[in-house]
Amino acid sequence: MGLEEYLQLLEGKGFQFGEDAIGFIYFGKQYTDASDELARTALELTLKAQKRFDGSFYVSLLEMFKSNQITTRAEALKFIKEKNILAV
Repeated sequence: MGLEEYLQLLEGKGFQFGEDAIGFIYFGKQYTDASDELARTALELTLKAQKRFDGSFYVSLLEMFKSNQITTRAEALKFIKEKNILAV
């Protein structure tokens, strides 16, 4: 599932993203050269941790993934759990 489809799925579940938030989600993905899989994972973790979209938290997660050479959802979840960044 691509990032666009994931955003549509979330909106179908009641999450509301303004144009600015959607633009920032794609900006963060491009800025960190993240895959759709990592962008989806960072977005999911951001929503779980913050209960809303927080752009700086989202980009921080993507930057952490990149600097630690994390390329898959499984690696990202393992990293988050090992570093006690948030309860997953």
